[in-house]
Formats: sequence, C-alpha cells, structure tokens
Amino acid sequence: MRSMRERNCTASGMTFDQILERIRYEGAYPTRERAEAVTHAVLAGLGRQLTRDTRADLAACLPAEAALTLTAQNPDADSLTGWEFVKDLATRTGGTPATARWDAGAVLAAVTRIAGPGLVDDVLAQLPPGYALLFGRAELIQAA
Repeated sequence: MRSMRERNCTASGMTFDQILERIRYEGAYPTRERAEAVTHAVLAGLGRQLTRDTRADLAACLPAEAALTLTAQNPDADSLTGWEFVKDLATRTGGTPATARWDAGAVLAAVTRIAGPGLVDDVLAQLPPGYALLFGRAELIQAA
C-alpha cells in the first residue's frame, strides 16, 4: 500500500536514468556520469538536513537509487542554512560555491518536479532559510 505522500508525487514513475537525463540536460553536464555524481552529492547533502520522516516521505517519490542515497544519511546535529548547504556541498565535491549552487539547483529542481508542491512545502518548512531558491522557488520573508 502506498503512503499518502507517495500518491501525491507528481512523477513517481520516473526511472533513475530518466531523472539523470533531465538533470544532465538542465544542468548542462557533459556526461551522464557527471550528472549522476552531482545527483548523489546533492541528495546526500539534503539527506543530512532532513528528519527521518521527511526523508522517508521524499524517498517514497524517488527511484530506488536516489532514495537510497537520500536515506543513507544521518541527520547533522546542526542544520545548515541554504548558503551553508551550498558551501558544504562545494567543500565535499571540491567545487566552488558557484558550481555547487548550480549543482544543487539542477538536482533539487528535478526533485521538485517529482515530489510535487505539497511535499516540497513540507521539506522547506523543516529547513532553515535559504533553501527555497535551491528548489526553484521564491523565498518570501516578512519585513522586520
């Protein structure tokens, strides 16, 4: 039996290869291997930021290869802001903050299309400020 979250996934029938091709195209990566490496790095980083339940809900929308990368992570003790997430990704991949921002945007935009708006709302509600843009959304803040 599928969970309510899984039923709300907008593209849960996509294969890992289809997701990688979309990320490769939209991220302008030269090879499938590069797109796959970026995908695993971003999903691992995201998995470290999410609670167990949120990771499980999101993983239910993803193909097994992506879901395993996401759920294999233990949550970090300290939550990272969106900018800190990008810097951490750059450090872990040996890239620059600019390339890490590009990588995160390419992968998380694909995740947004797969998971659907409701689940992405739940994910963003759990994360500190700065992640909405990485998921391809505007981030609205209240004036002080």
